[in-house]
Amino acid sequence: MPRLLLLLLALLLPALSQAAIETKTIEYRQGDTRLVGYLAYPKDAKGPLPGILVVHEWMGLNDYAKHRAEQLAKLGYVAFAADIYGDGKIAANREEAGKLAGSYKKDRPLLRARVAAGLATLKAQPGVASNHVAAIGYCFGGTTVLELARSGEDVAGIVSFHGGLDTPTPEDAKNIRAKVLALHGADDPYVPADQVMAFENEMRQAGVDWQLVAYGGAVHGFTNPDNGTDNSKGAAYNASADARSWGTMQQFFNELFAQGK
Repeated sequence: MPRLLLLLLALLLPALSQAAIETKTIEYRQGDTRLVGYLAYPKDAKGPLPGILVVHEWMGLNDYAKHRAEQLAKLGYVAFAADIYGDGKIAANREEAGKLAGSYKKDRPLLRARVAAGLATLKAQPGVASNHVAAIGYCFGGTTVLELARSGEDVAGIVSFHGGLDTPTPEDAKNIRAKVLALHGADDPYVPADQVMAFENEMRQAGVDWQLVAYGGAVHGFTNPDNGTDNSKGAAYNASADARSWGTMQQFFNELFAQGK
């Protein structure tokens, strides 16, 4: 690439990353349950843009998930942070979060229904290219978007950040239509080697277009600074893995949407 072009890109990228965005709260429903999601999108976008569904961690749809949606909007996507728990509920503490997340993990049909409602809401937004949609999720959200893929929903790609990789119905991988990217902490005590191996076999046997990237020295929750940096606790922030995984996601989306942006 010519040196002048590289220089121009270096000057333009910081400005693009600070592109003005707009956000708003959107109420939607799954059955009789009221859900409250968060939409972020480029302020002056022209033409339909790829849409990204964002699924929160076990604490619920808090500022962390909303911040990720805003980051995606600054990259030029329409991002919708879904509400899996309903009514915008945020767990008061880790104990409550564990009970909430556990109840949905035990009821995968309900989990799939909740995330599907979020996907439908995203696709219905003005300015979204509904045939160019992907989903990302963190921890509990990573598990959730993988279940979205296993349900056979029409999405181009799925990205799990330090999510649980197990499922009670691995045979459902045959339904997957999306490309799958799993970003994993190599030392994650909550997603041990046998679970990783089972996931790999599940993807392989179903003929899925999949990738799994493991970050050395990273444990569970490596993208969230709120987790601190003590790996001995099982969940800890890792700045290097955070930056690398976000970059890998961007490269994945560039591949998915090369013809859609």
